[in-house]
Amino acid sequence: MRFCHKKVFMLNHRLLRISLILAILSILFSASAAMAIEEPKYTVLEKSTPFELREYVPLILAEVEVAGDMDDASSQGFRLIAAYIFGKNQAKNKMNMTAPVTIESKDTNLSQRIAMTAPVTIQESKQTKPNEPASNKNLWIVSFVMPSEYTLADLPQPLDDRVHIRELPAEKKAAITFSGRYSEEKVLEKTQELQAWMKTRQLKEASDPQFARYNPPWTLPFFRRNEVLIRVSD
Repeated sequence: MRFCHKKVFMLNHRLLRISLILAILSILFSASAAMAIEEPKYTVLEKSTPFELREYVPLILAEVEVAGDMDDASSQGFRLIAAYIFGKNQAKNKMNMTAPVTIESKDTNLSQRIAMTAPVTIQESKQTKPNEPASNKNLWIVSFVMPSEYTLADLPQPLDDRVHIRELPAEKKAAITFSGRYSEEKVLEKTQELQAWMKTRQLKEASDPQFARYNPPWTLPFFRRNEVLIRVSD
């Protein structure tokens, strides 16, 4: 019996050591990735943690429209744009990854529902085909910001016609930052908080919300950086 207890203790001790090593590796990988990956440039105009009002410089986006629930659409959109970034383009150029990955819903009904209870970027489109399964009827826009070294003129053209390139002007956005795992319910909750903060500052919404994710999938939940962003009218 004493021998069994000793074996269990040693096994638990070993599992604890492995967990600690994995946690440390996750922190190191997350930190190095955050340092290496370019993010959109902006100036903070107002800050009241966890809220910020930001002014972004002009940006170029690569984006795709995909169907499904938020998780499926996010994964599918990520793969399509990552393929473009890693060489599936006319010049066969490999570009550097950027952060965040954003997803927004184009479903008008979803936007109205959110406005009433009070999304993600999520801007969802509900353009559906008659025979399309109900579970696949929600449309989402998934986007990456292109590296700042490129202009619209010298950015390689996608080989996949589902990937679209467009330019955004300088714009102001309200943001709320949070960590942990995400879900549609969590994003809705944070969107409500952001909208309430915007009202206290008399900031007018000029877009549907966006949900932005900054970290690789292996990042531990409490080290993840997530945001909801809403464009603000002048």
